[in-house]
Formats: sequence, structure tokens, C-alpha cells
Amino acid sequence: MTLLRRSLLAALILPALAHATANVDAPAPTFSATTADGKTVNLADYKGKTVVLEWTNHDCPYVRKHYGAGNMQTQQKAAAAQGVVWLQVISSAPGQQGFVDGATAQKLNADRGAAPTATLLDPKGELGKLYGAQTTPHMYVIKADGTLAYKGGIDSLATPDKADIAKAEPYVTEALAAVAAGRKVEKASTRPYGCSVKYAS
Repeated sequence: MTLLRRSLLAALILPALAHATANVDAPAPTFSATTADGKTVNLADYKGKTVVLEWTNHDCPYVRKHYGAGNMQTQQKAAAAQGVVWLQVISSAPGQQGFVDGATAQKLNADRGAAPTATLLDPKGELGKLYGAQTTPHMYVIKADGTLAYKGGIDSLATPDKADIAKAEPYVTEALAAVAAGRKVEKASTRPYGCSVKYAS
């Protein structure tokens, strides 16, 4: 292979790696992240447990839909009751919509009655890009063996209207039920909807 060909090949491969995405039925990308209360967590810490990743931005109308109606909190608490680890991820960059420091993230959750296991701060967008997170919310379910079981929308109706929650197919709830029963998730990859993740430009 000529040097020119190698350079062209590298130019094609590197951008793909820089914007890697998690694939269903493949091992979920491993990560280390800082929580809102200043701790460091690793995906490996939760081996043997089902894990939900929820990308969030408190100023996004679609996020407000699910928190304002209590839907996200209900799902978080139901998951916790089943021993599921629920991790919020904030990938908004400094100066962008949804960016908060750890104390503000904790206050937001307290004010809303939210109950994630932890909130991960990702201001450089490294975790978001590792998973290919596109929207807030964007949801992922990882099985106890570390395999990605689901990625996509929280439900089937891509609107900011709270009234549509009851009419929507609850994709994440269904995915968690399938994983708990040892079944393959029927709709394992769906279209996420919401505001774009506010990565650094």
C-alpha cells in the first residue's frame, strides 16, 4: 500500500473512531466519569447489574416533558426497585444550554424528585461521543453481562407534549422488562428524539 493510500485510509478511519457509537448486542463501551458529587465511577463498577444511561439537559422542552409529568422520575424509581443502576449523563459543554456544575445538578434532581443512582458530568462530551448520544433524552440499556440491549428514544411519540406520554409505547420500560425476563429486546434500536446534545463546537 502506498503512503498516499495509507494517509487516505487513515483520514477515513479516524473520524469514525472519534465519533464511535455503541452497538446493540455488542459490549457497551467502557468508561470512567466524574459524578455530580465529585466521585469517580466506572461502568465496570456495575458488572452484574443492569444499567440505564439517560442523556439529559434540564432546559430542553423534551426533557421537561418527561420530568414535568413525573414520567422520568417514575421510571427511575421503578428501575431502582428492581436493582437497576440509572445514570444520568450531562454532556452539555460550558456556555451551552443545559450545562451545570455538580451542585446545580444535584439541586435540580432534588427539586424535581428525580432518583438516578448518579449523575455523570461530561462537559467535554467524551462519554456522549463514545456512545453516539444525539439527543436529550437519549436512552441506553446495558445488560448485567455488559452487552448493550437497547438504545434510542424513551418512548415512541416524539413530541414535547406531556399528554402524549400515556399514548406512547414505553420503549425503555419494555426493554428493562425484557432484560429482566432474559428475553431479547424486541425493538432494540429506535429513533431518539429531543434536543440535540449541546457538545462543544
